[in-house]
Amino acid sequence: MVRRIGILTTDSPETQATLDLTYARLRALGWVEGQNLRVERRYASGKVELLRPFAEELVRLKVEIIGTLGTPAALAAKNATKTIPIVIWSAGDAVGTGLVASLARPGGNVTGFSFLTPEIEAKRVELLRELVPGLLRVGVLETANPYYHARRSGFEQACRTLGVQPIFFEVATQGDVENAIAEMARRGAQALMVPQEPLFFENPVPLMKVASKYALPTVTANGNIIAAGALVLLAHSGDEQDERFAWFVDKILRGAKPAELPIQQPTRFTLVVNLKAAKALGLTVPRSILLRADEVVK
Repeated sequence: MVRRIGILTTDSPETQATLDLTYARLRALGWVEGQNLRVERRYASGKVELLRPFAEELVRLKVEIIGTLGTPAALAAKNATKTIPIVIWSAGDAVGTGLVASLARPGGNVTGFSFLTPEIEAKRVELLRELVPGLLRVGVLETANPYYHARRSGFEQACRTLGVQPIFFEVATQGDVENAIAEMARRGAQALMVPQEPLFFENPVPLMKVASKYALPTVTANGNIIAAGALVLLAHSGDEQDERFAWFVDKILRGAKPAELPIQQPTRFTLVVNLKAAKALGLTVPRSILLRADEVVK
């Protein structure tokens, strides 16, 4: 018997490699695409308005599970069905965005993997404080992703505790990025935080050119962005996401109910430091950070 699942993502088909390890994990659990598994993929390619019709299409196809990448995709799937199980591959603050009632008892048809917030954001700010002497203000790029609104209060509180003022700026297109960074620099930003969003990581070179223009040390959660010149990356383990997503899908295909599967959160993290970027910015990376780093870019 061939089982059918759907994948709904804000990303583009070019980011298919993101899911390759997930499919490998599924194969290890006995689910092989082309044999006993069929996967319906729907890529919004950064166009959030496509998520709703794509989610509704997957419902009409009667997939047994909808796997989602990104908070907007998870919300679109939840709005499209109250009965088909939804497994989150990635989403921020599943409770704050209304995806589930609680982490321990999701209570509906949604379960999966949700980021730690605002804890991980606070750790990124702590890293910037260690790297940038006298850091008082940090620019924070955002999109219309509901996650950023849900995390705002907790993130602001974490920043106050660290003695840092966040300067938020929401952008909608690539063309907005340069003006946003210029405005944050004008307001006194001494560093920049760039989130894991297709708008930023699918074409990160222009963004990092502008950040370099204003000499803003940049922290991110995305490998493409650090490869383009960001100073430091702190992110949860992609391997862990792949493992957990495959585990959830396997459990549900074998009869488990989403409401009975608690939301899981990251336990493994990756720290990458870009010494080339540090040199260009005239910064010295403390030995304490280098010793903690999983990778150092030279």
